[in-house]
Amino acid sequence: MLNIVLHEPEMPANTGNIGRTCVATGSVLHLIEPLGFRITDKMIKRAGLDYWDKLDVRTYVDFNDFLEKNPGAKIFMATTKSKQTYTDVTYEDGCYIMFGKESAGIPEEILLNYKETSIRIPMLDDIRSLNLSNSVAIVTYEALRQLNFENFQLEGQLHRYEW
Repeated sequence: MLNIVLHEPEMPANTGNIGRTCVATGSVLHLIEPLGFRITDKMIKRAGLDYWDKLDVRTYVDFNDFLEKNPGAKIFMATTKSKQTYTDVTYEDGCYIMFGKESAGIPEEILLNYKETSIRIPMLDDIRSLNLSNSVAIVTYEALRQLNFENFQLEGQLHRYEW
């Protein structure tokens, strides 16, 4: 199981999409306030479709509250400021992968304490960042790949035909 952490997310559609990814991957979604929306916002539920009620979502007043309620958590910080890529690290079952808000990322004051576990998604120089929900999906599936997709359905089926 993975833990996906959003630090002060601003856009309900992104959070809804991320919630749907968490349901599909058995991940827990942690939301650190302030949020740019209400959890009851219909945009969240629209993006998460009918999966939102299956989501394990937890909220925190601030980053310190998150740390207090998750003592000893191994946290990977996804940021454009890191020197190592998301494929350079080894993810562990139960680890936390944190992403910052859409407009500013994770505050540098927090990042300074996580140099060894900060990660980035490589991209071209003139691009500032990827969409938050895309970034979460990219890193989540790399972590799951490293964990051998344990307990995941690995084979698909055609509905009307056979391979």
